[in-house]
Amino acid sequence: MKILIVDDEQNIRESISKFLKLENYEISQAANGLSAKRALEEELFDLVILDLKIPGITGLELLEWMQKEGQTPPTIMISAYGEIKDAVNAMKLGAKDYLVKPFDPEELLIKIKRVASERKAIEKYSDPTSSSSIEMIGNSIEIMRIKENIKKIANTSSNVLITGASGTGKEIAARLIHDLSLRRDKTFYPINIGGIPENLLESELFGYEKGAFTGANSLKKGIFEVANGGTLFLDEIGDMPLFLQVKILRTLQDRKIQRLGATQLIPLDLRIISATNKEIETEVKEGKFREDLYYRLNVAKIHLPPLKDRIEDVAPLVRYFIEKFNKSMNKNIEGITEDALEALKRYDFPGNIRELENIIERVFIFCEGNKILLKDIESNINLPDRTKPSKQLSHEISGSIKDAEKRQIILALQRWDGNRTKAAEELGISRRTLINKIKYYDITTNL
Repeated sequence: MKILIVDDEQNIRESISKFLKLENYEISQAANGLSAKRALEEELFDLVILDLKIPGITGLELLEWMQKEGQTPPTIMISAYGEIKDAVNAMKLGAKDYLVKPFDPEELLIKIKRVASERKAIEKYSDPTSSSSIEMIGNSIEIMRIKENIKKIANTSSNVLITGASGTGKEIAARLIHDLSLRRDKTFYPINIGGIPENLLESELFGYEKGAFTGANSLKKGIFEVANGGTLFLDEIGDMPLFLQVKILRTLQDRKIQRLGATQLIPLDLRIISATNKEIETEVKEGKFREDLYYRLNVAKIHLPPLKDRIEDVAPLVRYFIEKFNKSMNKNIEGITEDALEALKRYDFPGNIRELENIIERVFIFCEGNKILLKDIESNINLPDRTKPSKQLSHEISGSIKDAEKRQIILALQRWDGNRTKAAEELGISRRTLINKIKYYDITTNL
């Protein structure tokens, strides 16, 4: 995602830029309205972070120019003044959101992710009368059975719980259910529960009225309200704090929500698809997840098996990723040699489909020929020799679940040269969760 930061205060531009670069965003900067205009004329941006009070032309004037010129990147306004009239005018001119200085960088990140999700949600899929444009790649018996179940589930309005290890494609399954349902022309809104700070989660889900708490300078619609009429995908539902589980349960029972600080109830017509990589039944037994909420969410259930248990799907997935990266990297790799494909089939894929995609992407970067060779695969993963007993494998099998998790974290960090953001993406967890696990397992980051 390419972001333009427009602010005349260099320290603010630099601090925002540094923070967002850690989250793998591509950043450009402009110190005034005129330089921002030039940047917008020369490059395409996915998002603009715009200060209202800038030299040259004001933020509002720049917004007006963007509308006239057909410049439509979503815009988040920031200001040290916070006049409500400026915020209202900015919203009328097309701004997506508004922040008052000083603000928490995590709050900005949440707003950026929300804008990105909304932009994806309004993208048109295929014709509603035709088959879905979302694909679940694979021809194994397990995947064929899951595809059939998805077709049956999609025709209902029931809530769905999707389980499976990180990287198995839970969001793809959720999008497929939505795309085959009667809500296909409505919003599909994905949200990662584990990726939002706990103290902001309630206000992000339910929204708030102006003055509901310190810093609530304007009315804010919550995610439930934004997704109303469509499908809300709650990923990492097992990370939801207990106090919020009670409110979610009430929402599902009453089919209504109430913004923080409001008295009015808002009716909901919404399908909930939730997902978790945890043993949710165990979480219920241990009192970490409410049993009544579990039954509300788990009306229909889909379990996605790990890639190592459907190894016959590796070949079609590799073909799919080769086609994908040929297009995105403007290359012409024709395929993969048989011995390279067999090597992949010998690998256990602790990161599942997401890890396979990362492997093929890394191979594409350095591949010099028109085919992926065995040496390309061997340079990116440590392949076990399954024809010989392995002391390392025996030790891993006999080790505890915690030992296995620690090893997966170390391997992911090594693969990404210590880049925590990339490692977290491969492992299918939030960066914050990864940092907590690094501390818990006392893993050295000098890998």
